[in-house]
Amino acid sequence: MILVFENEVDPESRYFVPEIERQFAAAGVPVTVVPYAAAEEPPASFPAAVERLSSDAEGADGGADHDPSDVDGVVLSGSTAGVYETGEYPWIRTAERLVRDLRDRRVPTLGVCFGHQLVNRALGGSVEHRGLHTGIESVALGDDPLFAGVAERVPTIHGDFVTELGDGMTRIGTADYYDRLASRHETAPLWTVQYHPEFTERLLPKIERDFGWPESAADRAFGAVSVEQTFENFAQLASEWDDTRE
Repeated sequence: MILVFENEVDPESRYFVPEIERQFAAAGVPVTVVPYAAAEEPPASFPAAVERLSSDAEGADGGADHDPSDVDGVVLSGSTAGVYETGEYPWIRTAERLVRDLRDRRVPTLGVCFGHQLVNRALGGSVEHRGLHTGIESVALGDDPLFAGVAERVPTIHGDFVTELGDGMTRIGTADYYDRLASRHETAPLWTVQYHPEFTERLLPKIERDFGWPESAADRAFGAVSVEQTFENFAQLASEWDDTRE
């Protein structure tokens, strides 16, 4: 099972995580969504998150129980919040504690967009707002199993940039406009990507409506995009890592 932590603060923009669910389901991977930004008391640790799942399930159907060993990995979703907006969104500080706990427990984790920024900031890196950037970009992806079969044309939509990687994080993806597009921890099974692996042509109408999108043919050529493979690769990596755990 993959846990997807929903970090979106705007209810009208919560259409990314359902697409994450759909793509994992298409790959035959079970997913459970954990509302994080909307939670009254978001969990600060992995065991607390799993315990919350059990409590929620018990309230809903009278008995399902969960154990940390049931979870292969975690996805930290995107958000229209900025990781530096901790005054307006205090839960972000709690999320940073969660990131460090996931790292320390070596739980396979993938940070997406806001999640990319959250992970790096939680580990001592820096994030800055530089203005909205949208379009399909040519990128250079490193020799990492996370990117197997992922074409080097990815759709991007973000206004914040990682300007300094967190402690232990190494760069595994770049673009001409952004030299910290993706990162990986040196020892823990922790990956982050600025792009949205769930952003295929299915989401373009909603994203264009809410954020705008370039009119050029190159920025609408989703036939050259295969970012969704990132999720399937992560699920495989998480499963393989889980096989090594006691």
